[in-house]
Amino acid sequence: MSLDRTQTKTKRHGRGAGLLVLGAAAMLALSFASVPLYRAFCAATGFGGTTQVAKAEPGRLGERRLTVRFDANVARDLPWRFEPEIAKAAVRTGETTTVYYKVTNLSDHETAGVAAYNVSPDQAGAYFDKLACFCFSEQRLAAHESAEWPVVFFLDPALEADEAMRRVEEVTLSYSFFPSKTAPAKTLSEAATKPRS
Repeated sequence: MSLDRTQTKTKRHGRGAGLLVLGAAAMLALSFASVPLYRAFCAATGFGGTTQVAKAEPGRLGERRLTVRFDANVARDLPWRFEPEIAKAAVRTGETTTVYYKVTNLSDHETAGVAAYNVSPDQAGAYFDKLACFCFSEQRLAAHESAEWPVVFFLDPALEADEAMRRVEEVTLSYSFFPSKTAPAKTLSEAATKPRS
């Protein structure tokens, strides 16, 4: 084998290895980007029952009334009792509704949780708009603390024109609380002001 042929083969192998490394790096970058891209897609389209975030109330009332059911769940490793104050409500499209969820920390220490949420049927997610919700951020509760958290929402009147929503009479809003990955930290000022027992 001549020297030129050996050098050409070596260059070809080097280029092939470089392309493999570049391809692997691109696939790794895509895998990290896929989660935020998927979340953005779900938030924009309501895919998988993902609810929408609204900045303002709708400008008009619709004609339909749907029943909205409220579901509450807590992961086994989060010592909370969490439930809606009402089981269901009749809601007119375009009407802003406020519902409260009651929560109690059953433990002797501060705990923190984050809520996963969706609506069913899935196609309702594109029309279920939240103006305010405890689910937008991490929630913390002191030992044995109880609270009432509001959800302010409306059903977009545009759902009346969607053929997929024509036979839907009931929508379920479901929350599941999980322990937060960030452990609650006691500050020095909290420790100093805490009464002794």
